[in-house]
Amino acid sequence: MTFHSMWAELLPIGRSSASGGYRRYAWTGADVECRAWFKEQAEARGLAYEVDRNGNQWAWLGDPAAGDAVVTGSHLDSVPDGGAFDGPLGVVSSFAALDELRARNVQLTKPLAIVNFGDEEGARFGLACVGSRLTSGQLTAEQARRLTDGEGISLPKAMEAAGYDPEAIGPDPERLARIGAFVELHVEQGRALDLSGDRVGIAGAIWPHGRWRFDFRGEANHAGTTRLVDRRDPMLSYAETVLAARREAQLAGAVATFGKISVEPNGVNAIPSLVRGWLDSRAADQETLDTVVGGIEKAAREYADAHGIDLDVVRESFTPVVEFDHALRDELGRILGTSGDHLNVPVLGTGAGHDAGILSGSIPTAMLFVRNPTGVSHSPAEFAAEDDCVAGVRALADVLEGLACR
Repeated sequence: MTFHSMWAELLPIGRSSASGGYRRYAWTGADVECRAWFKEQAEARGLAYEVDRNGNQWAWLGDPAAGDAVVTGSHLDSVPDGGAFDGPLGVVSSFAALDELRARNVQLTKPLAIVNFGDEEGARFGLACVGSRLTSGQLTAEQARRLTDGEGISLPKAMEAAGYDPEAIGPDPERLARIGAFVELHVEQGRALDLSGDRVGIAGAIWPHGRWRFDFRGEANHAGTTRLVDRRDPMLSYAETVLAARREAQLAGAVATFGKISVEPNGVNAIPSLVRGWLDSRAADQETLDTVVGGIEKAAREYADAHGIDLDVVRESFTPVVEFDHALRDELGRILGTSGDHLNVPVLGTGAGHDAGILSGSIPTAMLFVRNPTGVSHSPAEFAAEDDCVAGVRALADVLEGLACR
């Protein structure tokens, strides 16, 4: 199958007719459909298909037990009303790159695998990269079993409902020991390649980033009869904290976003008793990130004290700066034509997290980016031209050939 035909098959799955975005949440019907598509692609190519203990899907060419395997892939789940390219582009491109290698009659000397990591976006259970975190041991089985979605359904129950066995979830060092290199292709989540005029880039590092939950607790009361001076309204402290986040990030050259909120009792004519907001913050280095988040929390506590509000701040997830394996990154540059001081393929930093970043602490990892002219991601406006996608497939095929034939 061509890149175009595979992309067309996957495109309708989980797409909202109302927003045009995707709702492929982990272990839901749309996710199960995407998983069925992956299995069909693997079997159509005669690859050995398997699902690991954490629900990640694998398609193998060659003997996995031989070790030093070259692995590529990404994820198929989405954020709420996300774009078509974030994740799926890497999976589709992996199958297309394998087809390209076969068309070249390449003789591989190492096993090759394509992977779909489960629940990368964290849209359902609030934690990103669950599949790769479990595999690498960065998330324990006990912690994973405590994860619940907005309806109170636990991760194990969701896996069971989707037809997967959650009993064995946990670290998978034996699987990681088989892998010599992991290369993930991803749409760029920014405009660096568009501004430089390049179709494809190589990842240099992932900014440190995390998610913090701010719980502002006040007192529920009648919106029409309670005097302003008598109110303990947590929404005021939350709103002031949102503005503080923008100010702190702007001063530090970082990013900070309150993108999710939960309100109780959530009535139009009721003063809230609880406003819970989730902060996502990222910066080029750890010191800057600490300064930004510390400044936001300090401001939030001052606003809460001023309004008689109780505040709890909980760090729900955190990923330190990820420097991709320098030797592997340099090898990608050599394969794709980087020489001397002239970079034919630019090296980019990114503020977005990826499975490749999670795995970098266990195995050598690298990333390729494909140009996104809109610079928009996590939105239906996310885009990559088909010519650029095909260029990404060829670059990935070149990399896989260079890594798996030496």
